[in-house]
Amino acid sequence: MLLDKFPRVPLAHLPTPLEYLPRLSAELGGPRIYVKRDDCTGLATGGNKTRKLEFSMAAALEEGADTIVTVGAVQSNHVRQAAAAACKLGLRCEVLLEHRVTDPSIYYTDSGNVLLDRIFGANLREYPADTDFDAAMDDVAEEVRAAGGKPYIIPGGASNPVGALGYVNCVIEMLGQFEEQNLDVGHIVTATGSAGTQGGLVVGLKALESAIPLLGIGVSIPRDEQEEKVYALARETADFIGKPGCVAREDVVANCDYVGPGYGMRTDSMNEAVLMLARSEGLLFDPVYSGKALAGMIDLVRKGELGDGDIVFLHTGGAAALFAYADQLQL
Repeated sequence: MLLDKFPRVPLAHLPTPLEYLPRLSAELGGPRIYVKRDDCTGLATGGNKTRKLEFSMAAALEEGADTIVTVGAVQSNHVRQAAAAACKLGLRCEVLLEHRVTDPSIYYTDSGNVLLDRIFGANLREYPADTDFDAAMDDVAEEVRAAGGKPYIIPGGASNPVGALGYVNCVIEMLGQFEEQNLDVGHIVTATGSAGTQGGLVVGLKALESAIPLLGIGVSIPRDEQEEKVYALARETADFIGKPGCVAREDVVANCDYVGPGYGMRTDSMNEAVLMLARSEGLLFDPVYSGKALAGMIDLVRKGELGDGDIVFLHTGGAAALFAYADQLQL
């Protein structure tokens, strides 16, 4: 098998469900829409980072690490899942929290994912947005070594070739489900930020010779920057799994029209999308990643830009962040 040579520790509830959304499909009047429920991976309320951490944590254990060092924004879903995984595996967790949102409320700084980070006992260190986090993580790792520990650094989002393996593996899982449910998939759509999810998906699709188009909806930076970021990681990941050259630049497509005023900042279309899915399908999406990606997909379906084939929206989880935005959601 494609990934058998890589160490992996079981953390996720897999396979995650692939569910049809009849009410949303009818409301939008377009193609049939399905949701790949990676909010149901199980670890610490679930989310896409758990798939990545199965490989990242296994690599840490192989190296004899006793401490994870990682980074994320204040309301990082990755940090929450990494902290929980560290607890499950008996490791300490050092976290560098990046303040990317200006003038945050007490909900943002103390609730949602931050509350869960603290419940999991992670040691939280706070940094301004202009920090060189590669250097800062190296400094923390050296501090751990000086105290007699053995650190292992996991980048933000676990978005490196090791973490991206989780979404190469997800493609294997999804293609099987598409066949089982007899879907004619015209697009897979997901949020794209730190690049590991989209990068892993595009490598998996190309390595398995699938022609299904993949669209990332950006949540932070302009399109050209996001696509180059994903492409660079996809190339590294393809080399890592022994499939060099399987990804071409044109295979990486991102739409970054739905970011709004910036990362982690609410938009009206996100607000509409979150309420629409909650009230039509009983599903919760987060305000930062899956909510903005969902808003983008809804708008593109309304415009007829995603064609007639079945659409599969990969839900990256993160509903815990809704509590951090309790003062901003217009209900």
